[in-house]
Amino acid sequence: MSLPESQIQIPALWGNLRRKLKQFFSNDPDFFYSVNVYPEDYFENFNPATPFTKYALVPAEYAGELDLGWETFSLPGGLYAVFNHKGPDISIFNYIYSQWLPQSGFMLDNRPHFEKLPADYIPGHPESAEEIYIPIRPV
Repeated sequence: MSLPESQIQIPALWGNLRRKLKQFFSNDPDFFYSVNVYPEDYFENFNPATPFTKYALVPAEYAGELDLGWETFSLPGGLYAVFNHKGPDISIFNYIYSQWLPQSGFMLDNRPHFEKLPADYIPGHPESAEEIYIPIRPV
């Protein structure tokens, strides 16, 4: 999906995951992962219309309880900058990429970016908190 398409596709992606979970489990996992895999030059040649891959994931130990035919996704190891964020204002991403990163002594690494979302996360809710993980490496 691209950023403009994400407004429609992300709710559908999460809705599909939640429906499937309710079919097999009586309760949600403690948290979810929202993972973005960007093309290698995505940030150097940023264009909102450039497609990337988005995943809505549950922890492997949770999904592994049943053979659901789901795919697995392994996050590659490495260093991540972690930012705690609360509420719907997404300007934190502008801060991370345009202010924090250039002054940090690190650069983006070409690995998945992800957010760790608590089970009670409600998109757009002012009290919804998440952890944002940005892959980095020393300059």
